[in-house]
Amino acid sequence: MEDTEESHADERPPTPPERGLLHIWQSAGPSAQLCPDRVLLSRPVLQASLGEHHGLLLTQGGQVYSFGELLWRDLSVPVSAPLLEISLLGRTVVRVAAGGFHCGALSEQGNVFMWGENTAGQCGLSERGTDTSITVSEPCPVSVVDSDVVPPAAVRVVDLALGREHSLALSARNELWAWGSGCQLGLVTNTFPVWRPQKVEHLSGRHVVQVACGAYHSLALVRSLHQQNTQNASEETQRGQSPHCPVTEGEEPFAADAGHYCPLGVELTEVMTHETSPGRRDPRRRLQPGERTTPPVGNTPPLQETEGRPRAHPMTGWRTNKKPAFPDEAELQNLLQKLSSHSLEMRHSAGPGDTDSMSSYTSEDSCVSSTPSTDLLTSSYKEDSPVKSQSNNGVAAPYSSSVPVCLEEVRLCLAAEKRALRGPKSTSLTNINQKGKAAANRRRSLPGTPTQGSPRQRRCSAGRPSSSCRSRSAAPEEAGGGLPSLETEVWSWGRGSEGQLGHGDQLARLQPLCIKCLTGEEVIKVAAGSHHSLALTAHCQVYSWGSNMCGQLGHVNSPVTVPRQTELSDGLRVWDVSAGQSHSLLLADGDCVQPVLLYCGPRKEPSSTQTETSRNTQRSPNRAESYAVRPDLLPFCVEMGYISGVCSGGQSCAALADVNVMGFIGAIHELASRERRFYCWLSSVKRLVLTPLRSRESASPSLGEPCTHLFFSLCESFVRLSLLIGQHSTALSYFLHDVQGCDIASLPLLTHSEHFLDVYNEYCSSVGDFQVMGGFRPLHKLSLECLGSQQAVLAQLCEPDQSAGGKADLVSLLYWPLQQLHQYSRMLLKLAACYDVATTEYQSLDQGGSRYDSQSSSLLRRKKEAETTSLFWSSHSGKTTEVLRLPQRRVVCESGNRSLTLQNAGRFSNHWFILFNDTLVHTQGAIPSQSLFSTHHIYPLASLWVKPVTEDCSGLYAIKITCPEESFTLVASTPQEKNKWLRSLNQAVDHVLGGAGQGSSPGLAAMSRTASHTFCGEGRFKDAHYTGAWVAGRIHGRGTMKWPDGRTYSGNFKSGQEDGYGECLIPDKVLNKPDCYQGHWRDGKIHGFGKYKYASGEVYEGCFCDGHRHGYGMLSSGRMAKRSSSVFIGQWVHDKKTGYGVHDDITRGEKYMGLWLDEQRHGNATVVTQCGLYYEGIFRDNKMCGPGLLVSDDDTALHGEFSEDWTVNGKGVLSLANGDSLEGMFSGEWTTGLKVVGTYFKPSAGEPEHKERSGLLRLGQYAVPAAQRWLCAFDECWSRLGCDSAGRGERTAAWDSIAVTIATARRQSPNLSRSQSKVLECLECIPQHGEPVTTANYDNIRRYLIKACETPHHPLGWLVETLVTAYRMTYVGVGSNRRLLRLAVQEVLAYLTHFYRIVRFLFPGLPDDGGIIPDPPTSTPESKQKPDMSDQSGVVVLSSSSLLLPQLLPRLYPPLFTLYCLQEEQEDTRYWERMLRLNKQPDRPLLRFLGVQEKFWPVWTSILGEKKQIVSSSKDACFVSAVETLQQISTAFTPSDKLLVIQKTFEELTQEVKLMLDDSFLWCMDDLLPLFIYVVLRARIRNLGAEVSLIEDLMDPNIQHGEMGLMFTTLQACYMQILQESAT
Repeated sequence: MEDTEESHADERPPTPPERGLLHIWQSAGPSAQLCPDRVLLSRPVLQASLGEHHGLLLTQGGQVYSFGELLWRDLSVPVSAPLLEISLLGRTVVRVAAGGFHCGALSEQGNVFMWGENTAGQCGLSERGTDTSITVSEPCPVSVVDSDVVPPAAVRVVDLALGREHSLALSARNELWAWGSGCQLGLVTNTFPVWRPQKVEHLSGRHVVQVACGAYHSLALVRSLHQQNTQNASEETQRGQSPHCPVTEGEEPFAADAGHYCPLGVELTEVMTHETSPGRRDPRRRLQPGERTTPPVGNTPPLQETEGRPRAHPMTGWRTNKKPAFPDEAELQNLLQKLSSHSLEMRHSAGPGDTDSMSSYTSEDSCVSSTPSTDLLTSSYKEDSPVKSQSNNGVAAPYSSSVPVCLEEVRLCLAAEKRALRGPKSTSLTNINQKGKAAANRRRSLPGTPTQGSPRQRRCSAGRPSSSCRSRSAAPEEAGGGLPSLETEVWSWGRGSEGQLGHGDQLARLQPLCIKCLTGEEVIKVAAGSHHSLALTAHCQVYSWGSNMCGQLGHVNSPVTVPRQTELSDGLRVWDVSAGQSHSLLLADGDCVQPVLLYCGPRKEPSSTQTETSRNTQRSPNRAESYAVRPDLLPFCVEMGYISGVCSGGQSCAALADVNVMGFIGAIHELASRERRFYCWLSSVKRLVLTPLRSRESASPSLGEPCTHLFFSLCESFVRLSLLIGQHSTALSYFLHDVQGCDIASLPLLTHSEHFLDVYNEYCSSVGDFQVMGGFRPLHKLSLECLGSQQAVLAQLCEPDQSAGGKADLVSLLYWPLQQLHQYSRMLLKLAACYDVATTEYQSLDQGGSRYDSQSSSLLRRKKEAETTSLFWSSHSGKTTEVLRLPQRRVVCESGNRSLTLQNAGRFSNHWFILFNDTLVHTQGAIPSQSLFSTHHIYPLASLWVKPVTEDCSGLYAIKITCPEESFTLVASTPQEKNKWLRSLNQAVDHVLGGAGQGSSPGLAAMSRTASHTFCGEGRFKDAHYTGAWVAGRIHGRGTMKWPDGRTYSGNFKSGQEDGYGECLIPDKVLNKPDCYQGHWRDGKIHGFGKYKYASGEVYEGCFCDGHRHGYGMLSSGRMAKRSSSVFIGQWVHDKKTGYGVHDDITRGEKYMGLWLDEQRHGNATVVTQCGLYYEGIFRDNKMCGPGLLVSDDDTALHGEFSEDWTVNGKGVLSLANGDSLEGMFSGEWTTGLKVVGTYFKPSAGEPEHKERSGLLRLGQYAVPAAQRWLCAFDECWSRLGCDSAGRGERTAAWDSIAVTIATARRQSPNLSRSQSKVLECLECIPQHGEPVTTANYDNIRRYLIKACETPHHPLGWLVETLVTAYRMTYVGVGSNRRLLRLAVQEVLAYLTHFYRIVRFLFPGLPDDGGIIPDPPTSTPESKQKPDMSDQSGVVVLSSSSLLLPQLLPRLYPPLFTLYCLQEEQEDTRYWERMLRLNKQPDRPLLRFLGVQEKFWPVWTSILGEKKQIVSSSKDACFVSAVETLQQISTAFTPSDKLLVIQKTFEELTQEVKLMLDDSFLWCMDDLLPLFIYVVLRARIRNLGAEVSLIEDLMDPNIQHGEMGLMFTTLQACYMQILQESAT
């Protein structure tokens, strides 16, 4: 193991020996003969921990050494030769802790190892079993397991603290775990020892920062939860968090106001009366290895001492201000008097030599028993205000121990209090002279302390704090980006016989209790001695309490049961503390950078006899013969070097020091010392100056309303700066404690530089704003009234370089913190000098120093600007100039000496120009010396453009100023003035726009920018406010315009007008709803494609031209929920329906498909109704007027002259469904009845059809030709391609338009899906469109068209989407009339013709419809040698249907196939009946019936891979693969895909037949037709007639006579054959 460890140590880089130097000495005060021992080890010491008579050392590499009296091993190891803990080798130890007589170590993985004395279970239960020996000689692991989770999980520990008989562990989740014995554990248990670590539930849910253990008490530093009472918070703010609060303004200690709890935290129940306490253990003696304790036999009487000795209650002098509320109060006073006098006798008999002699026999179990002690009498249990308790002479009575009191007497006293006690009470036994009234007003419930119910019942509330408290408590740390929080509390528990708990009494506490008077004091570290406690604050102050028999508290008052400040000399700032058995050691900043040591404790070294006695029996220290009142300076600390930490234990002291190599350590200490001094200065300013001034009631009237708000803002920014510095100084102190293990790059100045710069920048702005508004003058007067005689204090706060006297004191005082930025820069550069230039540490430090130096220069420049501005306003004061005075406004320059004037100004006119940091002010009729002017104009710099005018022969030094609404020229008196103003203007504009404001050359201010402006002149933008992009003084780019009447436009602008895509809201005051438009604009008008939602509920989506609906568009009108009562889709001309369009009147159930003129139906049209009527004819003036054809649902047709809607008036022919006809004169409305004068014809069986009559009844003769429909949609597509009309335009311009459209869509559409973005990315690459199309590049064109049709952002994709919308609007719903099938098919074919024309325009190399795509030219030698290769390949014939139908038809398929189904409904019904009848037969009978030759009958079939024989009863077992393939025809959309399915069916059928016959088999129609009929029957295709008709109408004519055409003909023949089968 040692070899392994040594090898690891050798692998580590060598550490300079100047680091981690350990010095140890005995606590004896500043003796001249005292010389600390220097421990020389091969590795630097990272940490030292001292126990009663032993110590532990942690060195680099994780090695642990022990020295001193190792009782568990019967060894005495000198400190000069410490003993290496061999069993810990190989485990990287990161933390060690020494208790009274046991030790602990913490590994890097968070595992705990314990060894030493284990009589009280303080070493825990070993993992090796249930070994509970009294000593553990070697380090053994102790498992910390959280059993509350499922499954139980191991807890990672990050810190340890050990007492005499207990151990505490802090987990990585900031939870506290304890084991051992005694009330100092803080556990809710009455069984001791506690062998396994248990969670301290009373602190569950709280963020524990640090723990410390005394002999028999514990301390915890906990992050504060913000008080929910805002009034209490305001009181804390008004008090200013004075460090003297615990003494002068501190709250009186108090107990939980619940009658069911004693101060120990034990619930009083009936069961307790029967409980007995375990017997006491023997006094501590030297334990032998292997010796075990014997459990006590027998029970003690129900009589329990507290803190090991009887205790009296000095209540004899307690009196109330009121008359006793009940007659038995005198009896209670007599009882307390007896107890007090008896306790005095007991204390007298104990003798002065050992004030705690009885505790040596009973202290171990004094808090173990659940029997309540007489300490219960010291607390009040009613929910009333406490009262001060005083002795007769006004001084707190001497504290003494209590006598045993039986439980029944305690219960009687408690019952009497509960019934009748209504007067004031006191819970303090020593500080009873504190102000009772103030304490009563500030009385609060203890955070985390149960006030009702048992601790276990209240555990859930303590463990789960409210979200509001949790978020607020974390706010300072989050604001600082992870800096240590200063909002902390100190909690204590355990024995309190010496007042070491700090609650104002000498009672014990079984559970943690918050020391209220330390809340808000920004405690950053706690330390616990044997019987006293220390708390270090971020203000470098030390609070101490507990035993002071040896002067270890650093002040004269003894005993002290509440925290009081240690009396330090001026100029000493403590930043580390430690506490031993009867002494305290402080590490502080002195006059120089090197830290100094301060000592509190006995001056005379204890003798060996005393040491032995203390080790064996003493539980409280004896009073020292000589000790100092204040901490003493240890002179030998100067020789130690730079001390980074101190440690105390027993009667020993230790210090870790570093030698200042290359100035690195000195620089770190200097930085930390300066920051601590700076924070103390900030705290003094806040406490002595800002807080009194802010709390002054006359502050608001004296300062005025604007300055009052600015002063409050100044105070808040000062508090934020102070908090940041406090956090930083604390972080630097932590950094110094572990300077060997910390990376220099982790300095807060580097990791949190953004936060530092933001806070300083905010503070500088707040001071400057207050100064600019003239707030320091009235503030100075207020300070004279408020501070009065404390002006000397204000002078002391001023640094030597600050001005003295007058108003400037406050100005310089509040500006002085800005100098700290320069110190940061200096210190970082000083640290960087310790590294090589090429290292990352140097780069990081150098960049950080430069950044802070730049910010320091910037803030000092802003300070100067504020001073200049303040002087400017004071010299130009007046009502007229006050309108221009704003807090953030700074003066840059002004033309008071006529250095700048307006061009072409009048001879007697006065012009004064003032350049501020945000505006340029032009005043007319001004007298600068008197600050008088008649008019003024303000030009914001954000919307001001500066341009120098080239000097010409006129000799004018001019500067042109351009503003959104006007432009003017300024003339300077000299070239120097011109350059000065030009530079100042450009720098000011750059600064407003976010530039540096320095180094800008004249004329380089940003031409394009983003700014806000409110228009004042006449025009469309009058009084409108614009925010957005500008170019050279004109609106250009994206922005938002808002008018006072509520109109809003947000979108693109060009040259000062709306142009491009934008959204507009236009309020409608009548309907109280706005009109909303989203779409394109041009030259300030709606132009292009967009969507307009009217306030009336109508929605128009389509094309606009100059603000009017023009071109293709769809209008939905009506107020029906989720659908409109009518929809029009078609062509518009100047806001009117003109051209072809479809109008769906949902309310009437009619659909009009035809021509329009000026909002009226006019021209050829087709009308279908919901009841099945079909009409086609001529419309005039919105009426059916002229020849027309009307067909009813039962095929009755009427051709004649119409005069009104559905009204016939004139000649006509009426054809009935049975073939009969009626010719003559018709009159009347179709729905009500017709009057006929004519001839009735009934054709005979052999009479030929009358051609003229049939021609009159032909459908489609009056319908709008398919080629003339939806021309508006195609015209819009041509327009989007940049063409004036169809085919008229530049092809290059068309591709440029496509590229711009795609790029704009990608940039302005943030909600695109991943697939859509990918498609647009592919379309950005323009394909080769100018070269001839061959079979080699044809696929590239086809793939491009597929991608283009997938997105509506492409013009072709928009066209496809528009055509699909129009088609569905036409043939869905009422349009699902079977007589519209021919029109629908013709419309699809017309789509292909128009579409293919656009495609050929983009790709001119494509052949005409039906042309041949040639092969690529062969130019290689190999191709010339093989001229017949092209002949072997097939010829590619291109048609519009083969190229474009796959893109259109899948989207048009639903309405189109529905029409086919309606058309073929009768025949498909006949087909389906015969198919069902024939499918009832098994396979072989069906094959025989169809006439299939037996050689084609399958014998075997494969079912799930298993071959089975086909028998006569088999069904659906033959030609299964062919049947399944043919069934896929219903899932294909295009005719080509359906033909491919038929082809695959034939292939599958042939493959199965070839398995039965030879491979040379060829089909003949006589064999094929019956077999294919079988496949069709077994496929059971519904609507097969519709499928066949669709293929026949839309299939590519180029393949009709080929192989696929033959196969399709076979399918048709099968369908006809099935129809001709008998129905029975």
